[in-house]
Amino acid sequence: MTIAVDFDGTIVEHRYPQIGEEIPFATATLKMLINERHRLILWSVREGKLLEEAVEWCRERGVEFYAVNRDYPEEDIAHTGFSRKVKADLFIDDRNLGGLPDWGSIYRMIHDGVTYEELFRENSEPVRQKKKGFWARLKK
Repeated sequence: MTIAVDFDGTIVEHRYPQIGEEIPFATATLKMLINERHRLILWSVREGKLLEEAVEWCRERGVEFYAVNRDYPEEDIAHTGFSRKVKADLFIDDRNLGGLPDWGSIYRMIHDGVTYEELFRENSEPVRQKKKGFWARLKK
């Protein structure tokens, strides 16, 4: 599966143009996905030196992306037919509708095929109303 992953706010906390602190379990999860043969594309608004710093930050933590800001490593972005829209099966981004789930949930969704709805239901316990006692019912 090809998975596009944002950097700022997804792998690290927002501190752009600096690099923020790692969001817990982000790189560990990315490494597990790579080991499972998923193709990860770093898809970021960063360019030039700032992008290189982000790629190096990930590399230092053992995360090597299949491609960076392109669909495949050999893609020529100067080509006139280049589309900025990445061809990925999944996108992991903090601007996702509903926000960014924790990285453990992200892994379960990819690895186990758990849907966002199933995760939501698992993590949301129904509100149970406390039964009124005998004397409380008589006070009405």
